Amino acid sequence: MLKIGPYEFSSRLLLGTGKYPNFDVQKEAVEASETEVLTFAVRRMNIFEANQPNFLEKLDLKKYKLLPNTAGASTAEEAVRIARLSKASGLCDMIKVEVIGCSKTLLPDPIETIRAAEILLDEGFIVLPYTSDDVVLARKLEELGCHAVMPCASPIGSGQGIINPINLQFITEQAAVPIIVDAGIGSPADAALAMELGADGVLLNTAVSSADDPVKMAKAMKLAIEAGRLGYEAGRMPKKRYAAASSPVEGTVFS
Repeated sequence: MLKIGPYEFSSRLLLGTGKYPNFDVQKEAVEASETEVLTFAVRRMNIFEANQPNFLEKLDLKKYKLLPNTAGASTAEEAVRIARLSKASGLCDMIKVEVIGCSKTLLPDPIETIRAAEILLDEGFIVLPYTSDDVVLARKLEELGCHAVMPCASPIGSGQGIINPINLQFITEQAAVPIIVDAGIGSPADAALAMELGADGVLLNTAVSSADDPVKMAKAMKLAIEAGRLGYEAGRMPKKRYAAASSPVEGTVFS
C-alpha cells in the first residue's frame, strides 16, 4: 500500500485531469488507469459557482481522493492562498504545493516551496511539495515534515523522461516518506524506470492526455508502474561485463 499521511492507496499511479480531448475520454482514461488519486489545478475550478462548467463533472468523485495543486503560484503567499481556498471549499486537506520559479522551464522555486510548505504544515495540511531532483532539497522538505516529496523527472509536460536517474535514486534511498516522481514522464518505460529506481509512486498527466489513445496509455502506465514496483521489490540481477551461460554445464554428459 502507498501511505501518504493518514491515507492508504492500492494504486501507485496518481493521475492529472487536464488536457484531455473531451470529458468522455477523460473519464475512460481515469477508469482504465485504476488510479485512486486525482490531481488538478485549483485555479481551473469554479469552486463557488455551481452553474459554471466543471471539468470533473463526468467523474464519480466519491471513488477518488482529490489532490488539488497550487499550479500558477509563483510565491509562497500565492500557494498558501490557493491551498486555503481548496480547503475552504471542502475539496481535501491534502495539497500538492507547486511554486514555479522559472516561467520558461517551469521548474520550482526551492525557497518559496519550503516557505509555503512550512506555513501549510503549521495549518494542518497534508503537504506534498513538487520539487526539482535536488537531493538535499528533498531531504530538507522531509525534515520539515512534508508527508511526501515529489521530485520531477524532467520539466513539466516535456516528456523527456528521467534525465537524472542517479539523483532520483539518491533521493529514494535516503527518504523515509513516499517519493512520488512528478512531471516529465513520457512513456510507460519512463514510469517503470522511476519505480525500479525506488520511487513509491508516479504522478503524470500529459503522457496520458496527449497520447494518440489516452485510454490505452492510461492502462499502459498502470501496468508499467506495477511492473516497475515488482521489479524493484524483486531485486534485479547484477550487471556483468561478460556473458554468462544461462544453463549450467556441470554434470552434463559432455562436461
